[in-house]
Amino acid sequence: MNDEIILVDLFDNEIGYTDKTDAHARGLLHRAFSVFVIHDGRMLIQKRHRDKYHSGGLWTNACCSHPRRGESLTDAVARRMQEELGFASEVREQFQFVYHHVFDNGVTEYEYDHVFLTNYDGEVRVDPLEAEEIKWITVEDLARDLLNRPELYTVWFQIAAPEILRRMGTENK
Repeated sequence: MNDEIILVDLFDNEIGYTDKTDAHARGLLHRAFSVFVIHDGRMLIQKRHRDKYHSGGLWTNACCSHPRRGESLTDAVARRMQEELGFASEVREQFQFVYHHVFDNGVTEYEYDHVFLTNYDGEVRVDPLEAEEIKWITVEDLARDLLNRPELYTVWFQIAAPEILRRMGTENK
């Protein structure tokens, strides 16, 4: 499988391909995904490994990555969930958003992010190169923490999590 990621326009139409490093160095809009794992009013979050190329040591959703050239979004989500979390689970796409952020180290995230949700309560075997820690957190505790300590969370998580939390609250009432 080619490691090139998919460049897109503002409407998520493929317009080219490049490697991940080039896309982040040049600030090119590319397709990405974020997977939120929930169960019984709680969300699984991970603390990114401190040596990640950006956002190291910050809390975020359970899994996120990029589909590769020639790989469907569905296949990419399944691949990365297995690689990062050690399990497969049926996911449902919830929404998409575009965000742009330049980090202190010069890396630029400019992503068309597809947000997926899954309900899972089995074993999680996190890849230690991806995450230093994982934890299940209640909707209420996460909402409070995001409000009072947003600096502990990744940029994309701060954008997507409120909508997922809103949907979790609706589903659980």
